Amino acid sequence: MSTDRPNAVTGAEAMVRMLQGYGVRHVFGLCGDTSLPFYDALYRLDHGIEHVLTRDERSAAYMADAYARVSGRVGVCEGPSGGGATYIAPGLVEANESSIPILAINSDVSTASAGRYPLTELDQAGLFRPLTKWNAVIPSADMLPRLVRTAFRAMTTGRPGAAHLGLPIDVQKARVPEEEIWCDAAHARYPAWPAAPDPVAVEAAVDRLLAARRPLIVCGGGVVTAGAEGELARLAERLDLAVATTISGRGSLADSHANLIGVVGSNGGVAATRAVVEDADLVVFIGCRAGSVTTERWRFPAPGTDIIHIDVDPMVIGASYPALVAIPADARLTLAAINHVLDRQTGLTTLPRFGGADRAHIAKQQKFLEFKALADSSDRPIRPERVVAALNACLPDDAIVVADPGTPCPYLSAFLVMDRPGRRFISNRAHGALGYSLSAAVGAHYARPDAKCISVMGDGSFGFTVGELETTVRKRLPITFIVIANATYGWIKAGQRSGFGERYYSVDFSETDHAAVAQAFGVPAQRIVDPDDVLPALRRALASDGPTLVDIVCQPLQEARAPVSEWIA
Repeated sequence: MSTDRPNAVTGAEAMVRMLQGYGVRHVFGLCGDTSLPFYDALYRLDHGIEHVLTRDERSAAYMADAYARVSGRVGVCEGPSGGGATYIAPGLVEANESSIPILAINSDVSTASAGRYPLTELDQAGLFRPLTKWNAVIPSADMLPRLVRTAFRAMTTGRPGAAHLGLPIDVQKARVPEEEIWCDAAHARYPAWPAAPDPVAVEAAVDRLLAARRPLIVCGGGVVTAGAEGELARLAERLDLAVATTISGRGSLADSHANLIGVVGSNGGVAATRAVVEDADLVVFIGCRAGSVTTERWRFPAPGTDIIHIDVDPMVIGASYPALVAIPADARLTLAAINHVLDRQTGLTTLPRFGGADRAHIAKQQKFLEFKALADSSDRPIRPERVVAALNACLPDDAIVVADPGTPCPYLSAFLVMDRPGRRFISNRAHGALGYSLSAAVGAHYARPDAKCISVMGDGSFGFTVGELETTVRKRLPITFIVIANATYGWIKAGQRSGFGERYYSVDFSETDHAAVAQAFGVPAQRIVDPDDVLPALRRALASDGPTLVDIVCQPLQEARAPVSEWIA
């Protein structure tokens, strides 16, 4: 395309304008040689986008992930070619498998130099094909706007997911007609174009539900993604249904809701909550894949239990349990349709009451009775339960808590109490990579800057991502970081204890003063070894208007009683 064509902009400028058109306000990323035209366009144009410079492309992707989870908008991250693409990949596969729409843009070598061994050449399309819902390397500048529109449409419709665009440096310099730069506002948020349920399937689901004796709803992350919390509460309350969640489904109801029993499954579930699943004669999975963790390897509910399965992804339904009623549709629209059918029946017949609040009360009472006995302990090293109890005592109502998948996840999933519905608890449950929490908390802050963001991580995770402390200092982000320090990869060591005869091999590392490390980055920090100091330290940290870190020396997982079924067994 001619470089002097009137009413044309460069490909780099077109990319900025397309992002602006989709309402993107933050881009998380890291600079590189092949990204220079794109960075120059960000510098020169008036677009309202804040670029958040990160210290690692993986961190940028995790920031975009949490931003998308909390904001309801597409999260955007970027990085250079070569190593920048390989580093950004873990964040994309986590978001994609968690049904979170993030767009990663990696600049690339010139299309003219492909196959001639230029520095940082990489088959980006091949790399990201299995990791994303949709991906492409933009072959020419005139195709850039169309492919960006395709990416946003793919990310936000159907089952949300991740997308990747390769942006060659010569495409960034070539010209794009301005009339091609337009966006579909419907795809700026997700879920876009939600699918309504089949009325016949809805009627069948209601019939099965009303005929049950001890029904149970199990909510995955799809409930919160769809904004279905209100319709769920209405259904649970009118029929007095027991409701459980997966870890990602936390926030479907407030933790204090009378009908909520809490998290079930092998990570965060306990015997008392499992008993409710075992006792159910009908389980309604909503926005939930019914995977190995939620069902404790497909044992609870037991095979043969009646199942109603509601999920936006039809491939999920029937993958683990045969469904008596299958509804491949949006969770909010489906619950609204179920409530509408029940509205019609009100007055014509007496709707049953299933005693779900009583079952939830008994389960939670037993769970927290056992928890309190450990949370009140003055043992050293400090018990993780003591840390969770302190958080329960001092968390602001609007807090967002981001937990890494190691030591923090089972304790916080089971025992952290958050009294508002919605996505306020985040953990990377799809692939469980360490190093997520610190970076993701940055993205959560940008999505909801008026809320207090708390990142809880093990010391193994701290080592993965510590460099982003500099980012929080540079940006003066009021995030509180909590390190559960036990000088081991605790999840693996606990598995070696429970399943391999305590043959501990290559899981322990040197003890680190994480508070001193944080202070070296300029983060005010405290190191806590006395259980009585935990609550005062957290209160001081949460009151700060900048980044803070609390390093808590805790009991290692292999010695603890974490709510992880295979270890307890």
